[in-house]
Amino acid sequence: MGISDFAVDPRSGFCAETRTFHSLRPTVQLPPENVLLSADAYTYSLRAPSPGDDSPVIINSTTGQRLSYSEFVRRSKTLAAYLQSIVGLNKGDAAYILSNNLIQVPVLYFALLSLGVVVSPANPINTKAEVARQTQLCRPVIAFTISTAVHKIPKLRYGTIVIDSFEFELMMTSPRREMVDVKVSQSDLAGIMYSSGTTGNVKGVMVTHRNLIAMTGSYMQRKANSPVVLLQIVPYFHVYGFHYVFKCMAMNVTVVIMEKYDLEKTIDAVEKYKVTDLAVAPPVVVAMSKKAVTEGRDLSSLETVASGGAPLGKELIEAFTAKFPGTVISQGYGMTEVIGRISEALDREECSRWGSSGKFPGIWEAKIVDQETGASLPPLKRGELWVKGPSIMKGYVNDPKATSETLTPDGWLRTGDLCYIDEDGFLFIVDRLKELIKYKGYQVAPAELEHLLQSHPQIVDAAVIPYPDDEAGQVPMAFIVRRPESKLDEAQVMDFIAKQVAPYKKIRRVSFVTSIPKNASGKILRKELKKISLPESFPKL
Repeated sequence: MGISDFAVDPRSGFCAETRTFHSLRPTVQLPPENVLLSADAYTYSLRAPSPGDDSPVIINSTTGQRLSYSEFVRRSKTLAAYLQSIVGLNKGDAAYILSNNLIQVPVLYFALLSLGVVVSPANPINTKAEVARQTQLCRPVIAFTISTAVHKIPKLRYGTIVIDSFEFELMMTSPRREMVDVKVSQSDLAGIMYSSGTTGNVKGVMVTHRNLIAMTGSYMQRKANSPVVLLQIVPYFHVYGFHYVFKCMAMNVTVVIMEKYDLEKTIDAVEKYKVTDLAVAPPVVVAMSKKAVTEGRDLSSLETVASGGAPLGKELIEAFTAKFPGTVISQGYGMTEVIGRISEALDREECSRWGSSGKFPGIWEAKIVDQETGASLPPLKRGELWVKGPSIMKGYVNDPKATSETLTPDGWLRTGDLCYIDEDGFLFIVDRLKELIKYKGYQVAPAELEHLLQSHPQIVDAAVIPYPDDEAGQVPMAFIVRRPESKLDEAQVMDFIAKQVAPYKKIRRVSFVTSIPKNASGKILRKELKKISLPESFPKL
């Protein structure tokens, strides 16, 4: 029996017989899985023709350098030919890429994928030890990096190529060499991405060409009617920025990149390039809502701010919307293990469902699973979100235990997130299951308290972790970044929260800090906070 044989609620997408949720958006039409097709070739095939193919696809906001579509394609193909004929790269080889946002990076991605080479991008600020761990996972034969990070790369068979060098420019622009056509299957490995490592050692997420094709194809249901100029702050090495490379190329989007995030330069770029869409992590939304740097600036072109990486609280969205009434916040939810997004708000009406992460695209099935009984739950019930679809990873590199803990034998991915789906099919993220605070048997979601703290006018940023307590088991502890002139004290913070939550959710401890440690996607690194706050007798998780 197929799902068409069962009744699906037209509002929520819930099927009572199968206990699963289904997308009410049109099913995404993808190429047959047995067709030889690489992710880069599929992306090119989706792109609508542009007059002369000279529309800009990438602009560097710092240098002003830009590439047209035709130049992007030419450079990518020239680079691929060089890497195959001169360097000697072959299908199945892995390339480790350590770089910030540069125009050369998407060109390199497309060149490598066309050769069947596995792309493995990482953060250039990683330490030597972190680089060593990642290269042990992806086992690269070559590395591509920026000049300031060359010293971190171990010795590799084909060495290291410096991306921001004149030599690399010549590789992309010298006369074309003969190239042997490479047959790439959709099931072939396309990339190894690195999970954030917020709950354990970093893991290598295996991404197939089919995964990228499915994620890219799912975006084509929402092609814009007018030109889109996207300011991309999120890094290309993170899955959020990585899959945007393919999305934006397929959808004829002009991408303005920033090499390094800076709020004032972000505002400058929005003004200068008439940016319509902004792809950011939550801390940027917080900064734009609370800092005066945006006052007096012409941001009238800005239509949508897409936020991902962590949920935004209702109070923060209200503050942002009050400050930028002509701009909507589109929240999305995704993870490295699905190569992008699981849900997203598409239009102004969906974005107005504050606190939600939108609806499922037409590639997903989902269910909400009770952690104690294993039962699949109906709308409005909280449990762990499980999803199934064609962009779910192949697994973790050399880690069958972690793979089996995340992927079920019948193809479901356990997200590890506590969620619920409402009666209209909107997904709400409550918190990470592993991050829930257990206070006297009650479950307290740190994200809920963080959203409330961030709504305080004297608080710039906040994080909440569990603190061990002999009587309660754990109590909520808040880390607070105050405004420079603020005299806010511990008692005032506790009282602010106590007035808004049930007694078991109260903040019991407060620490004032200068910044909250976060990873590249904006997720709070609670492990780092635990290391500095927990008593010596308590295990440092």
